[in-house]
Amino acid sequence: MPAEERRARRTREIVEATRRLFDERGMRAAQIEDIAKAVGINRAIIYRHFTTKEELFAMTLVDYLGELESRIAEADARAESPIDRLDAQADAFFAYGAEYPAFVDCAQALLRFRGTDLVDEVSQERLIELGQAMFLCLNHVVRALEDGTAAGEFAVADPQLLSNILYAEGLGVLNLVNFQKSVRSLRSGLPFMDDLPFDDVVAHAKRSLIAMAVGTARPADPR
Repeated sequence: MPAEERRARRTREIVEATRRLFDERGMRAAQIEDIAKAVGINRAIIYRHFTTKEELFAMTLVDYLGELESRIAEADARAESPIDRLDAQADAFFAYGAEYPAFVDCAQALLRFRGTDLVDEVSQERLIELGQAMFLCLNHVVRALEDGTAAGEFAVADPQLLSNILYAEGLGVLNLVNFQKSVRSLRSGLPFMDDLPFDDVVAHAKRSLIAMAVGTARPADPR
């Protein structure tokens, strides 16, 4: 087997092992030593394939995003109107994030960097790969926003910007969903933690994103 092919196979093995550990234990509990052990290699070999831990996380996020894109595309294909498409895409996004909490942690671990600082942690080649994976997901949202604006249902001047905002807000909602608790207050004014109704949270989030798309075009869909 050629050296380049062996290297690509090893890189893939490391990403797959990282993904398994993330899904089993959560991102924070998966250490580089654990990943190396799962692959059957020394941790030093991981850094021959990935310049930093963040670069490995970025490639693991690419793996998640590939799955997410397939689910969003399937949901989008089943809907017809732009509003229904956004609604279906959001359902797919929130369902995936609830099923794979490590996806949310992985995505937000990279978002804590400024874009200009991330280039110090992730090579340009891998950043391009990550950007392409994100674009494939967001492009479904962009097309729905563009179609809705063309039809007069939405009022979105920059669909690509709004799609990025919706992605970041969606991750925040998923953080709350995965926390599984909401902070409320008793009549005495004392705070307490209450169970979080997943369906209610998603419904509120979808109304918000649709309202952002509708803008001044027409009243927001009540869903």
